[in-house]
Amino acid sequence: MPRPTQPSERVLARRREVGEQIRRVRERQNLTQSDVCGRSGIDVATYSRIEQGHSSPKLDTLIRIADAMDVDLAELAR
Repeated sequence: MPRPTQPSERVLARRREVGEQIRRVRERQNLTQSDVCGRSGIDVATYSRIEQGHSSPKLDTLIRIADAMDVDLAELAR
């Protein structure tokens, strides 16, 4: 089976921007990573990788994060 290709630099940069936005929203809500993980059911290590831009979350995961922070989904991808 062929290995998946590495995302382009543009995609990687955008992934980091989204992760940074998620972190900004979390901090503005005065939440810790543990708070968000407890409310969303997401593993802390997984959540941390999302904020750092090392992981590309599924839409369902982003919805769970937005719900845990009580914000619109669109706010996480500004």
